[in-house]
Amino acid sequence: MGWFLLKLVRVLTGAQARWYGCPPQAEQRIYFANHQSHADLVMIWAALPHELRSITRPVAARDYWTKTPVREWITTAVFNAVYVDRERKGDSDPLLPLEQALASGDSIILFPEGTRGDGEEPQPFKSGLYTLALKFPHVVLVPAWIDNIQRVMPKGEVVPVPILCSVTFGAPVRVEPGEERRAFLDRARAAVVALRDV
Repeated sequence: MGWFLLKLVRVLTGAQARWYGCPPQAEQRIYFANHQSHADLVMIWAALPHELRSITRPVAARDYWTKTPVREWITTAVFNAVYVDRERKGDSDPLLPLEQALASGDSIILFPEGTRGDGEEPQPFKSGLYTLALKFPHVVLVPAWIDNIQRVMPKGEVVPVPILCSVTFGAPVRVEPGEERRAFLDRARAAVVALRDV
């Protein structure tokens, strides 16, 4: 099924990967990108080489991706997704599943906006990326810009439209010594936006 989805995504989008500032190599990474469509996690997954797909888990919103048995099966059996609860319940920590995945050696695909945007500019990044970067300083943080995917699967639509899309991966960033949370998040967001015109 994974092979079929990969071929389907590549037919619909081209799933072109462009690497600037870092090669596609098998090291533990957090890929963080703009978020405009539910197809974003599929797009990045399909753009990665096979050896990176096998060690990289997309972060998926539990409330959306477990709503139907088909969605849940795809994200569990095909993508091995890390589910995150977007609405806190009690004292639960929404980052805990991501921390467990990173602690076990997996790479992850993260959308720091936390929800889909509806414009050309990403929304301000939420604090999760900063928290993970501090807890896992050895993990390489790779920004990515997903282009055109919102036109393949516009909000509210269920039938995808074939459009050429790409994912541009940029030079890694890191939290500098003493860097405050908002300064880092703004800089990380700027690194993603800068890839739009590369």
